[in-house]
Amino acid sequence: MPDRNRPTHPRPQLRRNWTSLDGTWEFARDPGARWAAPAEVAWDRTIRVPFAPETEASGVVESGFYKRCWYRLRLPPAELGPHERLHVHFGAVDYESVVWANGARVAAHRGGYTPFHADLTDAAAGGGPVELVVRADDDPHDLAKPRGKQDWQLHPHSIWYPRATGIWQPVWLERVPAVRIGRVRWTPTLERWEIGLEAFLHADGGPPPDGLRLRAVLTAGPVLLADDTYRVVAGEVHRRIALSDPGIDDYRNELLWSPERPTLINAHLQLLAPDGAVVDETWSYTALRSIAVQGDRFVLNGRPLALRLVLDQGYWPGTGQTAPDDSALRRDVELTKAMGFNGVRKHQKIEDPRYLYWADALGLLVWEEMPSAYRFNTESVERLTAEWAAVIERDRSHPCVIAWVPFNESWGVPDLPDSPAQRNYVRALYFLTKTLDPTRPVVGNDGWESVATDVIGIHDYDDQLERIAARYGAADDLSRLFRRERPGGRMLVLGDAGAQHPDHPVVLTEFGGIAYSPDVGAWGYSRVGSTQALADRYSRLLAVVRALPVLSGFCYTQFADTYQEANGLLFADRTPKFPLADIARATRGPTTAQEHEQEQGWRDELMHRQRAGRREGV
Repeated sequence: MPDRNRPTHPRPQLRRNWTSLDGTWEFARDPGARWAAPAEVAWDRTIRVPFAPETEASGVVESGFYKRCWYRLRLPPAELGPHERLHVHFGAVDYESVVWANGARVAAHRGGYTPFHADLTDAAAGGGPVELVVRADDDPHDLAKPRGKQDWQLHPHSIWYPRATGIWQPVWLERVPAVRIGRVRWTPTLERWEIGLEAFLHADGGPPPDGLRLRAVLTAGPVLLADDTYRVVAGEVHRRIALSDPGIDDYRNELLWSPERPTLINAHLQLLAPDGAVVDETWSYTALRSIAVQGDRFVLNGRPLALRLVLDQGYWPGTGQTAPDDSALRRDVELTKAMGFNGVRKHQKIEDPRYLYWADALGLLVWEEMPSAYRFNTESVERLTAEWAAVIERDRSHPCVIAWVPFNESWGVPDLPDSPAQRNYVRALYFLTKTLDPTRPVVGNDGWESVATDVIGIHDYDDQLERIAARYGAADDLSRLFRRERPGGRMLVLGDAGAQHPDHPVVLTEFGGIAYSPDVGAWGYSRVGSTQALADRYSRLLAVVRALPVLSGFCYTQFADTYQEANGLLFADRTPKFPLADIARATRGPTTAQEHEQEQGWRDELMHRQRAGRREGV
C-alpha cells in the first residue's frame, strides 16, 4: 500500500514513473464553438486543472451554457533517449477532445469518462519547449451522449447536478520505450488457484521485434507466489499463472480477497530482449477472488454474500465530479466501511481509477454503472456502446468491481414496454457486457422493466414501512411481486423475463432517500426535521429491509448530500448526520441482546400496525 501522504498513481494497475501536469493552465471559453484551431484562440484567463470550469476549485466558476473550451500549457524541454517516447495522459475529458503539440494535431478522443493519451515525442524532438493545447467540445444540450447526472438546464433541478465541462480527471506525463507493455488484464480463476495474465505490447513504427519475453513476478507481502517468463507471440502474452502448490496446509486461502480481508497480489512485469536486457517494466496488482450468482444469492469466493451497499454519486463541495485530492477518495472508502456497508453502487458516474484502487486495497465492493444518455437514436446507441466497452476494458481487472450496470431506470430507453428496438438494445448491451467480461454478473436495467439481467434490481422509495414489509414479505411468491407490484409506477419485469429469472437474486438497489437538512429548500424522497428523527427512521427502515428473506441485498440512498439533494447519511462535506457507530449498527444489524430486543420490538409494532390496517380495510 502506498504512503498515505503520496498521491496514488492515476493509472494504478499499469504504473511507471510519472509527472503530474495538474495545476495552472491557460484557459479560454468558446461558448459558440467559433474557434477551430489554437492560433484563433484568445487566451484570457487561467484554470486549475483537473477541476471543471463550473467548479469553485477551478478558479473559473462559469456554469452557463458553452459548447467548447480551450486549455494551454507550455512544457519545458525534455531530453529523450534514442528509443524513448513522451506521452501525455488524460484521465477523462468531457466530452470530445482534440490535442495539439507545437501546432501539430496529435490526438482526438470521444467519451467523457474514459482515458486517452497523446504522443508528444515529435514535438519534443527539437529540444525546445512543447506548447500543449487541448480543445474540449461538450454541447450542454446534447441528450444523445452519455452524461449521467449532468443537467441540461441552466440551473440544477430535481436529481440532476451542475455540468462538468472539459478536463476533470488528472493529466500526467510518462516516458515510455518505443516497444512497451501497452495493456494488461488480470482474470483470477479460484477453482484452479490461477491468475490469468493477458499482456498486449505496443511498438511505435511497426510490429514488436521477434524474441521478446515477458517476466511476471507475483508476490503477496513477503511471499513469492510466481516468477515466470513467457514468450511474446504476435505482440501478446496469454497465460495462466498457477500459484505454488500449498501442500496439506492450504495457505492459499489466506490470499482470498474480500471486504473483510482485502489481500492484493502485487505484480512486477518486465519486457525482456533476446539477450535478457530489460526493454520495459511496469508494476500492477490483482487479487484472488471470484464473484457469481447462484440461484437467488450472490456468492463471493464460493460463499454466500449479503450485499450492504450505499448509493454514491461521487461529488464533492467546490470540486464537483472531481475529488479534491487522492486522500478524499480514500476517505470516502473509509467512511463507507465505517458506516457498516460492504459496497457502493457508483451511480451515473465512472469513478476515478484511484477510487477503485482504494476500494481494492481497503476492501469495498463496487457496482459500476454507465452514465446514461437521455435520448434513444442511432447516435446515442453508437456513443454509449463504444464508451461502455472502453469502461469495461479500463476497469475489468479491479477485484473490487463485482457487477456491471449498463442502464439505470430505463434512462435513454424510455419506451421499453412498447419498443422492441429499445428492448433489443438493452439485451444487446447485456450480452455484449457478458461477452467482454464473462466473470461478473450484469444488471441489464437497474430499477425496473428488466428484459435481460442476472439480477432483479428494484428502486422503491415508499416511506411507509408497513408497505415495504408487505410488498417484499412473501419470499416464496416472486411471480406476485413481478406481476402486481409497481414501485415507481413501473413494471419490474417485461414480457417473460419474470418466468425466465424466477430464482435470480432480488436486490433493493435504491430505497430510503430520507432527507435531513437545515436548508428548507433541500430535496429528498421523504423528510425528517432532526438528526435524531433521521437516526430513528433509518434504523427502523433498515431493520425491516434486513429481515426480508426475498432480498439478496440492498443499496441505501445515499452516501452524502449532493447539491440540492439532502438525503445523504453524511452532509456534503462528509460530516456524519448522526454518529458513525450508530449508522453502522443500523446498517449491519444488532450484535447484542439489547439491540436484538429493540429490533424485535420494532417488528412486533410493525406487525401490529399491519394487522390493524387489514381489520380497517386499509
